[in-house]
Amino acid sequence: QVQLQESGPGLVKPSQTLSLTCTVSGGSITTSYSVWGWIRQPPGKGLEYMGAIGYDGSTYYSPSFKSHTSISRDTSKNQVSLQLSSVTPEDTAVYYCARGYSWLWDTWGQGTQVTVSS
Repeated sequence: QVQLQESGPGLVKPSQTLSLTCTVSGGSITTSYSVWGWIRQPPGKGLEYMGAIGYDGSTYYSPSFKSHTSISRDTSKNQVSLQLSSVTPEDTAVYYCARGYSWLWDTWGQGTQVTVSS
């Protein structure tokens, strides 16, 4: 059974870069046709898809986040990472990583709260 666990700082200052890591257990991020995504939910709002990395290392970004988001992976650690630069208080959200097949997210991490504040 695949499990995903997000980790990272709970508090980030405005203009800094937010870095989060998703550690995957019980399965491999290189499993054929899998895709590993980052989705967030700001307070009082719906889910926002940010981007993903595929089993082959290909990256995909939502146009809303492409200019200041980077997603990478470490296959030796079975981890996927998210970097969001120049954060503002509007980036305060619960950040989730998820596994998908054919862009249907079937397994989610528990999420990690990130607050952007000085």
